[in-house]
Amino acid sequence: MNREKLRQLFDMTGRVVIVTGGTRGIGRALAEGYTAAGAKVVVTSRKAAACDETAKHLRAIGGEALAVPCHVGDLDALSELVERTVESFGAIDVVVNNAANALAQSHGEYTPEAWAKSLDVNLRGPVFLVQEALPHLKRSQHAAVLNVLSGAAFLFSATVSLYAIGKAGLLAATRSMAAEFAPHGIRVNALSPGTVDTDMVRRNSPEAQAEMTKLQLLPRMAHPDEMVGPALLLTSDAGSFITGQVVFADGGMVPR
Repeated sequence: MNREKLRQLFDMTGRVVIVTGGTRGIGRALAEGYTAAGAKVVVTSRKAAACDETAKHLRAIGGEALAVPCHVGDLDALSELVERTVESFGAIDVVVNNAANALAQSHGEYTPEAWAKSLDVNLRGPVFLVQEALPHLKRSQHAAVLNVLSGAAFLFSATVSLYAIGKAGLLAATRSMAAEFAPHGIRVNALSPGTVDTDMVRRNSPEAQAEMTKLQLLPRMAHPDEMVGPALLLTSDAGSFITGQVVFADGGMVPR
């Protein structure tokens, strides 16, 4: 190992990365991080204006970026996302499943509509996006999938059980994908953030936000940029021998 080889470990130059939920919070930070590492970034979320603004921003900081509005709960939209990515950039090397729905209902109060709305975004969408992208991932020499989880998947997550169920299912999908895709050279890992300073977290009351940070050994909110390093580790050559794993970038929440 020398300095140049070390620098190249995190180099994503020329690789094509799809980031769902990429217009704000963790997703936007990851889109910026991949751009800084040299990747061509496809940024997607439900709102076209937000996608366009983010892609414009990524181009302004020196990257190649494509905006594709997409609701990950819509399977036809996922197919179009993959199609437009390949039309524009000719390949897919990395899929980052970051988009999430934090809809909260308690056990005993579920509605079929809420169940579908939550699970379609948090579980079905990510699985089917990878399925749509799979032929292209198989052709990549640097293929990786990153599924963004939550501590809710591992803790006794009362009141946010719908969210927890979806994220726990995505954990199971991460492990099974890693096993099934390994013969094709596709690595699949998960990132589990803690309390991060995002719009999703800020929608909670100040008291709830304080409780969320107190769960962690590091009793503060993370900045979204603090998720970039772990994500790059899991999807760049730096993590070339890592698959089927969860990295807890959560300030010690789940381990505690």
